[in-house]
Amino acid sequence: MPKNTTGLFEEVCQHARRTAVMASINELLGWDERTQLPSAGAEHRADQSTLLAGLIHQRWIDEKFGGQIEELSASLSEEKDADAAVVVRRLKRQRDKKVKLPRTLVEELARTAVLGQQAWQEARRNDDFPAFQPLLERTVELKREQAEALGYPQCPYDALLDEFEPEELTANVGPVLEKLREELVPLVTSIQQSGRQPDCSVLHRKFPVEAQDRFAREAAAAIGFDFSRGRLDVTTHPFCCGLGPNDCRITTRFYEDFFNAAFFGVLHEAGHGLYEQGLPVEQYGLPSGEFVSLGIHESQSRLWENLVGRSREFWTYCYPRAQEKFPAALGDVSPDDFFFAISEVRPSLIRVEADEATYNLHILIRFELERALLDGDLQAADLPGAWNEKYQQYLGITPPNDREGVLQDVHWSAGLIGYFPTYSLGNLYAAQFFAQAEAELGNLAESFAEGDFRPLLDWLREKIHRHGQRYTASELVERVTGRGLSAAPLVEHLRTKMGPLYGL
Repeated sequence: MPKNTTGLFEEVCQHARRTAVMASINELLGWDERTQLPSAGAEHRADQSTLLAGLIHQRWIDEKFGGQIEELSASLSEEKDADAAVVVRRLKRQRDKKVKLPRTLVEELARTAVLGQQAWQEARRNDDFPAFQPLLERTVELKREQAEALGYPQCPYDALLDEFEPEELTANVGPVLEKLREELVPLVTSIQQSGRQPDCSVLHRKFPVEAQDRFAREAAAAIGFDFSRGRLDVTTHPFCCGLGPNDCRITTRFYEDFFNAAFFGVLHEAGHGLYEQGLPVEQYGLPSGEFVSLGIHESQSRLWENLVGRSREFWTYCYPRAQEKFPAALGDVSPDDFFFAISEVRPSLIRVEADEATYNLHILIRFELERALLDGDLQAADLPGAWNEKYQQYLGITPPNDREGVLQDVHWSAGLIGYFPTYSLGNLYAAQFFAQAEAELGNLAESFAEGDFRPLLDWLREKIHRHGQRYTASELVERVTGRGLSAAPLVEHLRTKMGPLYGL
């Protein structure tokens, strides 16, 4: 870095770090809203979040800050790969987008997200979509305004997708998901026609919540989640919230009559947490200390939930401990029967509880519906019917009510249109990363069977976590695996795992 810009760079970094601290306060309000907030407090929480969103936005569009970034961009133009140049380039991209958004729109989006989530929770409890519909309509209207303000290369959805998967395009994501669907539908059909089905009633016995909580915490700690830098709480819809370098909140929900929901939910969110805890602490508040994209973030959660947590070797280690925690429920269940049960492939209603093979079909449905909402081809009032039609078309089942159908996800109530495709991208990235890790580290199954997950975690920290936003998602995948995004590793994993179970 030229000597005459060192002080300027430090000033820009200080501004960015302070802005990140303010954003973390808003994140904390969001965590509290979804775990602790009394329903009557929604209006005041909306006021708090609106105020903070406006202040944070103002810091991003500050003219002095913008001028400093432009000056640094010019002086570092010949040092594109230098650490400082990467930071400035990413900050400039983020700021250029923020400047396009009026503060009034930012504030209204924040306010509507709080009110929308509260309305959604109530509507979901009461199975009452019409009660949620007005806020959904308002949310879609605001997201259209946001897309138009930001601009887009091909279609409005590009602008919203870019919020979660920077520099990705709808035209790229759509064909990838379609290709995946073409591979998955025949696989699921052959499984359904195999005549083999596990006895999943063993997962619906009585699993005391207190024991589930202890067991899930132990598993999260075993794979590396640091509870001195994080915590686990209960919520309506599980999520992970990174509040800072040493404060990562994960959440789950418990059902006394269903084992999978909480346990695999905790592994999933702990996977997110491992990424948050693996980012460079000293770079907090700068792009070099932030995650690449939600697709890469999701790759970490799906990797630990599915490729590790649903592997036979993981349960070679964990199943004796599970039987100790739940002797009445699992004492008479063999390891093979338990593994087959947790590996069941069956079209189901709830996305977060879907199996590995059908999960991405849930995503494709949401991807198509939210694009239609944004484009005006589908009205909010018609969303429940459209949802049910697609579930029948893609999965062969129809939700009996809206609570298990269109109201099951928090995302649209929070204004997160454009988010859903990142889940499938995460599944694809995860399989590709895991295959590469095995190629470099050898057979990871042996270490899993012994309860040693450190080699894999260290590999992820070295290859992915420590780089922050130095690379885009596509660049990172290419760098780590030597090839671009491919569905092949995920399809191969599913066929290799499900083939012996279902006699394919």
